[in-house]
Amino acid sequence: MIIFVAEHWLDITTTILGLAYILLEYRASTWMWAVGFAMQSLGIVLYYQKGLYADCGMEFYYLAVTVYGWWRWITPTRPPRGEASMSSSEGDRGNAVGITSLLKKASPRGGLVGVIIIATIWAFIYWLLVTFTNSTVPVADSFTTALSIVGIWALAHKYLEQWFIWIAVDVVTSVLYFYKDIPFKASLYALYVVIAIFGYLKWRKMINN
Repeated sequence: MIIFVAEHWLDITTTILGLAYILLEYRASTWMWAVGFAMQSLGIVLYYQKGLYADCGMEFYYLAVTVYGWWRWITPTRPPRGEASMSSSEGDRGNAVGITSLLKKASPRGGLVGVIIIATIWAFIYWLLVTFTNSTVPVADSFTTALSIVGIWALAHKYLEQWFIWIAVDVVTSVLYFYKDIPFKASLYALYVVIAIFGYLKWRKMINN
């Protein structure tokens, strides 16, 4: 047991942090950014060890956007005229940081632009993995990375549709991590799928209210 824990401590630790992260995201709490920063820092080491180079590189991007997202969420903003939104202080009661950021829906045009950006990033990262690394899973690794790049940006801006992106990421990542012998995080991502569905429903309800 001790040997097993010693061999998988990064997997176990990032799994625990990841569970805390998505539960805080479900509640629209700014504390998720602090938890996410710790999780991503450890994730850099874990993914490098497992040969998931795109995921490893993605963690550096996550760290930067985490700082940006935290800043966006605590910076007072005003809703665009006619846009569906709500003060996140409703979903973040008890938080030590008073915030007035907004949940919102993406426009159809914005959604189309997002799909085009994801496809472009996916193709580029796939080319990088095939050309410069020995990745054995370039298609799945580049796909989840491309989705995540756009997904965390959408989360930083509190778009409701970011949940759709994470559902896709979670399904593919769960299968990929089981294949790469990262069982704890694989199970976590399977749980993420369920939480993400409920997260979408909760955010939609908050926006409608």
